[in-house]
Amino acid sequence: MHGWGANAEDVASFAPFLNLPNYHFVFPNAPFPYPYSPVGRAWYDLSMENMYEGLAQSRQLLIDWLQSLESSIGVPLSRTILSGFSQGGAMTFDVGSKLPFAGLVVMSGYLHPGAIADVETQKSTALPPVLIMHGKYDQVVPLQAAVRARDTLELLGTRVQYHEFDIGHEIRPHMLDLIRNFVINI
Repeated sequence: MHGWGANAEDVASFAPFLNLPNYHFVFPNAPFPYPYSPVGRAWYDLSMENMYEGLAQSRQLLIDWLQSLESSIGVPLSRTILSGFSQGGAMTFDVGSKLPFAGLVVMSGYLHPGAIADVETQKSTALPPVLIMHGKYDQVVPLQAAVRARDTLELLGTRVQYHEFDIGHEIRPHMLDLIRNFVINI
């Protein structure tokens, strides 16, 4: 899933570089228009006055769409890996904690407030393995957000692969190699 202000085509352009020819990829567009570009989309509002407005609606739309995939493409969620960058990474953590995925991949993402609300309650629902990648110099989503997500998930007993890179808020080729290895080894 793409980040705030991007669109599905942005992340779809990375698929050929993953070198996973026997895998099916789907790239949803976020439901809301991005206010600063006619082609950008948003999963929810990030302005200070409306922070997270639209999150509940996006979450439900995404859950409904993901649950429809098995009948439309024939792949059950238990064999699906959900992935996202930035705001799409936050949606990956959020929705990934509610549905039975094979794995989660989050690049430059963060946990929504209350996304994994009660550690004791969440422990009863096993989370899939998670790959977290983040730039040490990320100027949009601070590195501390990735550290917090990793620590929270590890506290839940989730298998987490965690990688920091000497980059900013971006996706680089070596990250795609890690994704490929993660997917193949799920």
